[in-house]
Formats: sequence, structure tokens, C-alpha cells
Amino acid sequence: MSRLSAYLARIAYTAPVRVDRATLFGLHRAHLLAIPYENLDIHLGRPLTLDLDHIFDRLVTHHRGGWCYEMNGLFAWALREIGFDVTLLAGTVGRAADSAAAVGNHLVLRVALDHGYLVDVGFGNGFIEPLPLMEGSFDQLGFLRFTLRRSGDLWELANDGTGGPGFDFALAPHTLTDFAAQCHALQTEPSSGFVRVAVCHRFSPAGIHSLRGAVLQTFTASGLTSVTLTSPALYVKTLDEVFDLRLNETDRLWEKVWTAHQAWQSTQIS
Repeated sequence: MSRLSAYLARIAYTAPVRVDRATLFGLHRAHLLAIPYENLDIHLGRPLTLDLDHIFDRLVTHHRGGWCYEMNGLFAWALREIGFDVTLLAGTVGRAADSAAAVGNHLVLRVALDHGYLVDVGFGNGFIEPLPLMEGSFDQLGFLRFTLRRSGDLWELANDGTGGPGFDFALAPHTLTDFAAQCHALQTEPSSGFVRVAVCHRFSPAGIHSLRGAVLQTFTASGLTSVTLTSPALYVKTLDEVFDLRLNETDRLWEKVWTAHQAWQSTQIS
């Protein structure tokens, strides 16, 4: 089996692949339905890299999820294998808080077809299908809304549906290695949100499941539900049944997650 065939099998994509809009949209949706966004290896002390062979091995061969550099790095590779015109762009989450240091803390893609499309399978609770790269508001799944605005050389994406963060980006092309410094800092610096909280996100046909620490939230058109996972057995069951993740060392991971949850809870009470 070729690597592309293995990737397509991993995301359960069985339609013909062509360089067209239907394939791009179908692959984007299939990837997000099959492969969860997750940063759990950071909390197990396992470094995440930008090496495409390592990313393929983790996400495809070993059935894991990934964060933006892995998810969009893999997706860009697959699209290029099919023949799509893909440009890697440096996204910035939280520019207002830390302008220079934040640049490139997110990897996003531009795909050129009949016009440009913003493509992103690595934002966790982002959009399930590509957005046309034009100013306007775009609705998905009956509860998601994204707004694109242009300000000079920067495009700004607002995430209006779930109230989650947005990001901005410029159209200057990059290579995956350009993100090496951010990839290292975001998984090692104590102030990084990726270091502070273990996170998983996964799309379903009706919505998004988000696990932050020990709190599982589900967003759908019917609203938001939230539940706190209070035992290691329930945590492992949720990783398996909701996020299709089966890990070693879940006892050690749960201990860190629950300790962090209790520390967070104490700040809410006080």
C-alpha cells in the first residue's frame, strides 16, 4: 500500500481523488472526522517534531492525533501528493497579547483552485470545511460561524460560533521547518497553554467534542453540554469512545490531568 493510500484509509476516504473542490472539501471533512486534534504526548514528556516521516508514523500508522503542525503538515503533504497547489502560511493566535513572539504559533494552509481557499484541519474547534479566501461570514453545521476580514497584509479569522479564539495570517509562503522555534517553545515553555492543559478535539457529523483537562464539552446546534470526568476509567473510556485514542501510560496522564483540574477548581472556588 502506498503512503497516500494508507492516509486515505486512515481517514476512511473512499471517493475518487481529483484536483477539484469536491475532493478538497471531502478530504478536509474526512480528516477532521477521523483524526482528533490532541497534545497528549506533551504531557507524557514525548517531544513532537516537524519531521514528516515521524508525523505520518504517529497519525497514520499508530492511529494518533496531532496538533496544528502535525495535522496541517500531514494534510498539506497529502494534498500535494494528489496534485493540489498548497501554500503553508504562518498563523498567529493572540497577536494582540504578544505580537512578535506569537507569529507562527499556528500553521494554516492556502489551496489555490477556482480561487483561494483557507484550509485548516489543525485548529481543534475550527471549521469542518475549507473557507473561501474572501471577506465575509460563513456558517457551518448550524451553529458555527466564521468571519474573514482583511486588514492590510493580514487576514483575520474570527470564530463567532463557539466563542473560541481566532487567528490572523499573511499570505507569504513558508516551509514546515520555518515553524521549528515555535514548535519547540509551545511544547516546552511553562507559560504555553499546550503545556498547561491536556487537550483533545474531534468533530462528529453534528458537532465538536472538546476535552480540556478533565472537562468534556460537546457543541452542537442544540447547544452545549459539559461533564467533568472524575475517574481514570472514565477518562480512558472517553479517550477511546469519543476520540478514538488508545494510549500507553494513561494512569500517569490521568494523574497529571486530575491534579491540574483540582488546582484549577480551587481557583474557581476562591
